[in-house]
Amino acid sequence: MPEIALPHLSSGKVREIYDAGDDRLLLVTSDRVSAFDVVMAEPIPDKGRVLTAMSAFWFEHLADVAPGHLISTELDDLPSEARDPSLAGRVMLCRRAEMLPIECIVRGYLTGSAWKEYRTSGTMHGAPLPEGLQESDRLPEPVFTPSTKAAVGDHDVNLSFEEAVGLVGRDLAERTRDVCLELYRRGAAWAAERGIVIADTKFELGLIDGELIVADEVLTPDSSRFWPADSWHPGTTPPSFDKQPVRDHLETLDWDKTPPPPRLPDAVVAASAARYREAYERITGRALADWPGGT
Repeated sequence: MPEIALPHLSSGKVREIYDAGDDRLLLVTSDRVSAFDVVMAEPIPDKGRVLTAMSAFWFEHLADVAPGHLISTELDDLPSEARDPSLAGRVMLCRRAEMLPIECIVRGYLTGSAWKEYRTSGTMHGAPLPEGLQESDRLPEPVFTPSTKAAVGDHDVNLSFEEAVGLVGRDLAERTRDVCLELYRRGAAWAAERGIVIADTKFELGLIDGELIVADEVLTPDSSRFWPADSWHPGTTPPSFDKQPVRDHLETLDWDKTPPPPRLPDAVVAASAARYREAYERITGRALADWPGGT
């Protein structure tokens, strides 16, 4: 990543955030990939472009559900200090928002941590579910399952809806739930028509002048669980359109899942890059090569 002469606000596993002035933020999405909360040494080519391009698509496609914070993805619209050609296709100039202190998760299928809880107690986020469900079963209705936003190194803690109300107030909690459920329903229906199941997803919401807005990334392979529809069968764990080749490879190694990470073989990197690219192209109907920064 090039040096950017703007105030640097924070670094995440994937993104760098800068102060772009005038109540704006610059989000730069790298090709970094993490697994088991450890950032790998090898990047996944074009991963940052995929996440940026797909988020931009959804911000536009779902704008009637809730406004987004995205202003532009064009280099020419950025402060002059950030117009580096190497950043093409991986930048989002955004309005600054007051972010909600909860993770806004919507689950449409019983998988991941929700499946583990169900196997143990027959519940999801503490709420009873019908008996006899299998792993990856479609839930009767999508469910809003918020959690805390953990500090670095800690884990998110599941919240009941009433606990979320206690953090943000009832009116805002209800509006947040309703927006997230509609975003998921609309996105999942669109993806289903293109042969992809969106099993669950995480949204980031905030407030700008009292208006609820969608921020960060939206319905990407990093914030969501994408499955090929033709590989989805209850009782199994379908393959994902994301870094699953990385996770699968690491699971075969004698590694304690702490830094430093082991080296990723070229074939694993290439397989992950192909999955990200396919997810974008199937969802949007567009070629990744046509998005800025392509070759």
